[in-house]
Amino acid sequence: MIDELKSDAESRMQKSVEALTHAFAKIRTGRAHPSLLEGVRVSYYGSESPLNQVANVTAEDGRTLAIRVWEKSMVPEIEKAILRSDLGLNPSTAGEVIRVPLPPLTEETRKGYTKQARHEAEQARVAIRNIRRDVLSDFKELEKEKEISEDEERRAQDDVQKITDKYIAAVDEALAVKEKDLMAI
Repeated sequence: MIDELKSDAESRMQKSVEALTHAFAKIRTGRAHPSLLEGVRVSYYGSESPLNQVANVTAEDGRTLAIRVWEKSMVPEIEKAILRSDLGLNPSTAGEVIRVPLPPLTEETRKGYTKQARHEAEQARVAIRNIRRDVLSDFKELEKEKEISEDEERRAQDDVQKITDKYIAAVDEALAVKEKDLMAI
C-alpha cells in the first residue's frame, strides 16, 4: 500500500517536471526552434488543427523557421494563424514555403522571458508540493485506520520527502538551464 502511494506520487511528480519542460519549450530563446509554433492552431476545413498537422515546421538556421505546407491552399490560413498568435512573429511566403524570421531578443524581452520561466518553475514546484501533501494525508489516513504503524508512516513520510526533494531539484536545474539559455546572446 505504501509503495503504491509512493510510486504514484513519483510518477505524478515526474509528469509535473515533463509539463515544465513542455512549458519551457514554448518560451522563446535567441534560437529558432520548431516547438515555438506548437501552440499555433490553424483553421483546416472548418476545424482548428495544430500547425504540425497541416505543415512541416523546421529550423532553417539559428534565426529562421521554415514551414513547408502540405496543401498550397493552406498558406494564407497558416500566415493568419501565426500573425494571430501572441508570439510577435511576421511570416513571409515564398511559394509553398513560409519563412518566419525571429527578431533578436532585447535585454528587456530576455528579462521578461526569464520572469515567465521562473513563474512556470514555481508552478511546477507548487504542483510537486501539492502531490506530497496529498500522499502524506493518505499516509495519515492509513495510520489513523490502523492499517500501518506510526513507524511505517514516519518512514514513508521521509521517503516521500526525499522523492519531493529530488523533483524540486530537477525543476531548479531545468530553470537554471533555461535562464542560462535565455541570457546567452
